[in-house]
Amino acid sequence: MPEGDTVFQAARRLDRALAGATVTRFELRVPQAATADLRGEIVHGVVSRGKHLLHRIGDWTLHSHLKMEGEWHVYRRGERWHAPGFRARAVIGATAPDGTEWETVGFDLADIKLVPTAAEDELVGYLGPDPLSDAWDAGEAARRLHADTRAVHVALQDQRSIAGFGNEYVNEILFVRGILPTTPANEVDAAAVVDLGARMIRANRDRVDRTFTGDARRGRTTWVYGRDGRPCRRCGTLIRRSALGADPTRERNVFWCPTCQH
Repeated sequence: MPEGDTVFQAARRLDRALAGATVTRFELRVPQAATADLRGEIVHGVVSRGKHLLHRIGDWTLHSHLKMEGEWHVYRRGERWHAPGFRARAVIGATAPDGTEWETVGFDLADIKLVPTAAEDELVGYLGPDPLSDAWDAGEAARRLHADTRAVHVALQDQRSIAGFGNEYVNEILFVRGILPTTPANEVDAAAVVDLGARMIRANRDRVDRTFTGDARRGRTTWVYGRDGRPCRRCGTLIRRSALGADPTRERNVFWCPTCQH
């Protein structure tokens, strides 16, 4: 699943192409918004909030979520799409102030909604602080995490506490901090966990390939995530795997070193 850094990069690519441009094509291929037409409106910008993408166009905000497989592509007008058209859920064509004609396409998107920008918080106002936002509030993020009595692996993925961390980040954060994933969140050093997570996701914000170890080579980017049954990079103990979730329908794979995390 795309995490906050992936969504941030997508928003940045879209913003570079669309900010200040005039919309010339606007198609939302979902029943609830299929008749919407923002042609002639100006794109004010595209931003991310955690794992959510927000196109601000005229007086409107187009909200989308990448979920498991979603992605936004940016093309010059007339370029061939790199995915089949039947997967497209949103198409925005626009002419930039310099005359460049762009076509951005959202494939396999989820939770597509079009709302007045004044009502944007109805969709994303519940989110916790975002470490990739200029409005990042580490103290508030730590306060929310510390107030949670659930397993820290579950609490860290709750977007109401911190927006942007997914399963890969959470597994890696807990390994580096030496915390067993089942430890109640209110029993860990929340400020230190939040600080580490923010530094991790900011370090990956501008990287083509995400890495937690500092090594971008294939198979060497993670400490524990996806490495069950293989030796811990620190102590050699075999990495274990289990599952945790807020409920049985939201369980995620948990990876940990039984020696380094306790």
